Amino acid sequence: MSGTTEGQGWATARTLAEALPYIQIYDRETVVIKYGGHAMGEEEVAKLFAADAVLLKMLGLHPVVVHGGGPQISAWLSKAGVQSHFIDGLRVTDEATMEVAEMVLSGAINKEIASWITQAGAEADVRGVGLSGKDARLIVVDKVTRTKKDPNSDEERIVDLGFVGEPKRIDTKIIQALIGADEDYIPVVAPIGVSETGETYNINADTVAGALAGALGAKRMLLLTDVAGVLDRNGELIRQMTVAEARQAIADGVATGGMIPKLETAIHAVESGVEAVVILDGRRPHAMLVELFTEHGAGTLIRR
Repeated sequence: MSGTTEGQGWATARTLAEALPYIQIYDRETVVIKYGGHAMGEEEVAKLFAADAVLLKMLGLHPVVVHGGGPQISAWLSKAGVQSHFIDGLRVTDEATMEVAEMVLSGAINKEIASWITQAGAEADVRGVGLSGKDARLIVVDKVTRTKKDPNSDEERIVDLGFVGEPKRIDTKIIQALIGADEDYIPVVAPIGVSETGETYNINADTVAGALAGALGAKRMLLLTDVAGVLDRNGELIRQMTVAEARQAIADGVATGGMIPKLETAIHAVESGVEAVVILDGRRPHAMLVELFTEHGAGTLIRR
């Protein structure tokens, strides 16, 4: 054995030994992973993600994946010649848009991620199972209502965003059946829900992940994004925040743009019973493993 190879072997052994206490902490615990951003659009990175999800399952965790797909929906709407309309940055989802969104989210993306997981887990018999919130009424929604100030009268008026919902009730039985089975299944959930009257609604994927993590009493929720985490005013990564500090970061303008709804999702999830939420860069190889099984983690952790 060459010196270099031998050195690599010792380094690998040391890494595994250092990870052991963390593996024991997460044994039989549920981890909800929101998978989105550019990491989802790059096939090689996506396959790495699938392999890491399989490894989590093999190490005794119960990973549950929730995915987004906004860019892919936009691309398919353009192909289908469906014009998108936005109000204050929010897409109005009419019937035609909803049809395409469901086809892309519950069809193409959902099944592709489930298939990658199944391929990655073939040797260990770990399999991805694609679901949407419509399956077994996993996610029952209320229609989202928004208000906007009329510039002429300064009065608030209701804005109709169409078939956009927010979780009203989560029935986790189908998820529990999959992760509690003798078989090694990894549920992959598309952010589509159903109303009490059976209509299909699109839901923000971060919101779905937070609601599902709360309903499952997850030990961790991982929000995979395109940034390292929450940055302070000097651009340095904030390693840990309490819920109160997260609220303060929003109020003080430390958190801006797309980070605000992510922090709001994290706050809501923690207050719903999730032990902690981590915002981290999903484009980094093995980011989930570094976060869960090393001392310093890989992103910003928000806890009570």
